[in-house]
Amino acid sequence: MKKVCLLSVLFLLSNILLFGCGSSADDAVKEKIPVEVVPVNLGKVVQSIKYTGDINAEFEVKVFSKVPDRIEKYYVDEGDYIAKGAPIARIFATTIEQGKRQAEAALAAARAQEANVKVEYERAERLNKENVLSAQQFDLVKTQYEAAKAQLEQAEAGLTSAQSMLKDATVPAPISGIIGKRYYEDGDMANMAVPLVSIVQMDRVKTRFDATEEDMGKLALGQTDPLTRMASVEVLLDNKEKLLKPGMYAEIEVIIGILENVMVVPRFATIESTTLEDKNGQQNVIKNYFVYIVDKDIALQKKLDVIYVNHINLAVKTGIQIGDKLVIAGQNNLRDSSAVAVVKERSAIL
Repeated sequence: MKKVCLLSVLFLLSNILLFGCGSSADDAVKEKIPVEVVPVNLGKVVQSIKYTGDINAEFEVKVFSKVPDRIEKYYVDEGDYIAKGAPIARIFATTIEQGKRQAEAALAAARAQEANVKVEYERAERLNKENVLSAQQFDLVKTQYEAAKAQLEQAEAGLTSAQSMLKDATVPAPISGIIGKRYYEDGDMANMAVPLVSIVQMDRVKTRFDATEEDMGKLALGQTDPLTRMASVEVLLDNKEKLLKPGMYAEIEVIIGILENVMVVPRFATIESTTLEDKNGQQNVIKNYFVYIVDKDIALQKKLDVIYVNHINLAVKTGIQIGDKLVIAGQNNLRDSSAVAVVKERSAIL
């Protein structure tokens, strides 16, 4: 009976050990973190500087009304194309039309007056030659004639001015282009200090940004503003398809160089951290870049010595070697010396 009990106990212990060992093996397999890797290779990294700005038309003309009166009608709206000379708006011209009629009446009266005085002058001139009219009387008639001619010229100028103002009541486009902005609505009072519309030509557009003094040497530009230590940079862009519109937000990337034959690491594969480091008694913000490489199913964390960083890639000097299996997916789940299972090995970054 004792032998049977002993055998049962030994059998139970062996099962416990067997199943216990099996469970540990399964857990070890489950603890391996799946990752994707790619071999480290040489490549090139574009060096660039990024800025932001607003899109503006290369050419923009603001059109003003010469007549300070109420707007009777707009013929265009924002975004419309307008040809040179086509009407933009019509200003109420009731007062101007009345002024024109008054100027026409004044001209007719001045012409009649000048004609009458001219007859008197010619008669006085003939009598003066015959010594029938005294010099004093002749000078008086001559003065009246000169005054009548001056009044006629003034009346003609007044009519010309009235006709010009009436013509100005219809505002034409000085150039062909797109109506960029309309500043009033029908019925508004036109102000000679505020434009009716702006007309833009969109075959080329421009954007402007301020470059820092540090960037100036890289951009090979001219003098900076001594107060702001900045320089204003204007960029012209072809826009034949008219896809870019005034007021759009622009991101400008200026390429300043290309690093060739450097180890390239995609930025999405890195883990970035920021630290404060003391240098010459000053606290400096330092950005560190880490990656993981796989060696015999173990993930090893490596700190990169970085030459240059853009928004896509890093150019790396040291920290990894050509041919290392760089983790490009799953790295955020890793710790140094984590066990990993490579589920996909790419030949290159696409």
